[in-house]
Amino acid sequence: MIAILSTIVVIFLAVIGTPLFIIFGGLALYLFFMAGIDISAVIIEINRLASSPVLIAIPLFTFAGYILAESKTPHRLIRLFKALFGWFRGGTAILALVACAFFTSFSGASGVTIIALGGILYPVMTKAGYSEKFSLGLLTTSGSLGLLFPPSLLIILYGIIANVSIMQLFVAGIIPGIILLILMSFLALKEGRKVEKIEKTSFKEIKAALRGAIWEIPLPFLVIFGIYSGTFTASEAAIITAAYAFFIEVFIYRDLNLTKDIPRVIRGSMVVVGGIFVILGSAMGLTNYLVDEQIPMKILDWMKTYVNNKIIFLLLLNIFLIIVGAVLDVFSAVIVVIPLIVPIAKNFGIDPIHMAMIFLTNLEIGYNAPPAGLNLFIASFRFRKPVMELAKSTLPFLLMLITGLMIVTYVPELSLFLVRLLKVQ
Repeated sequence: MIAILSTIVVIFLAVIGTPLFIIFGGLALYLFFMAGIDISAVIIEINRLASSPVLIAIPLFTFAGYILAESKTPHRLIRLFKALFGWFRGGTAILALVACAFFTSFSGASGVTIIALGGILYPVMTKAGYSEKFSLGLLTTSGSLGLLFPPSLLIILYGIIANVSIMQLFVAGIIPGIILLILMSFLALKEGRKVEKIEKTSFKEIKAALRGAIWEIPLPFLVIFGIYSGTFTASEAAIITAAYAFFIEVFIYRDLNLTKDIPRVIRGSMVVVGGIFVILGSAMGLTNYLVDEQIPMKILDWMKTYVNNKIIFLLLLNIFLIIVGAVLDVFSAVIVVIPLIVPIAKNFGIDPIHMAMIFLTNLEIGYNAPPAGLNLFIASFRFRKPVMELAKSTLPFLLMLITGLMIVTYVPELSLFLVRLLKVQ
């Protein structure tokens, strides 16, 4: 009876637009009260998470991403990608994919990417001959392409919640992320051959573009190789990234004014971080109730009765996660769902690192799936188009992402190969 009543209340609150942290926090308190469980366990768990040294990486990487987005970095990188990829048909669309993946990996929020790059890339694509529908679909779905690349905030959050090595997750995401980029590039090349004209790129332009972005080019390599070589931890990488981005944009390029722009960037980035932490704390209350009531074990017992095939389990898991991604924001999905599925996946012999890649790939799809795909609403605001129109334009790209999901799901070596090769701990 409690479960039925709780479900009705949650659906009603969601329909009327109640913020998710209020829904999760209120539901957790209600369930703990009805079940007679001491809520001090929730407070202890939240304090444990707040004390995690890795948690500092979230605000620092977000701050770095906002600095890059608010400066002229998008213009410089797009010029560079255009010089490198503009010589073949489909190059403009591929530059959009690469640029969006780069920004999302650092900002951790696909919305920032769509807002920051959408206005720049949309006219570039339409000028190159791409249709409005194709351009909108590509830019909307590309906002989530960087989630598997370091230093993605969702990778960090997943590692904290699932108690999995963040360093291993950073390495594991590279090959699956590249696969998704390649699959999306197939659509870009197919469309580009029909509409895009070849633009000759001179060595002089490539040299000028490289010179213009010379200080920003090392940033991803600094983070990736620094972490993978063991030179510094994820938290230290966040500190270095934030400091480096701040220094080059304020003192070298001088795109941002220290007294006028930086306070605004800090406010904007910390609003996003605050939202993540509020959702984190509220959803942890609900998660603790589910764990205390042994919900994962009950689901596992049901699975043992009706599902005894690993392939079938993975298929059902993907369907479930796509639905979750379509109705929950990604941060809530990470916090609430991971404690439910990790023990079940372990029972089926699925490697925790591989499980993380499956989960995060599903979230990339969920970002763009109706009814609550965040990218659809942000793109609707940015491009001033109806959500349903954007949903239709994203369908071909969603099919490619789902194809990539199947590959990542059923070929675990793609996620584990680099981790084992580099012996990352």
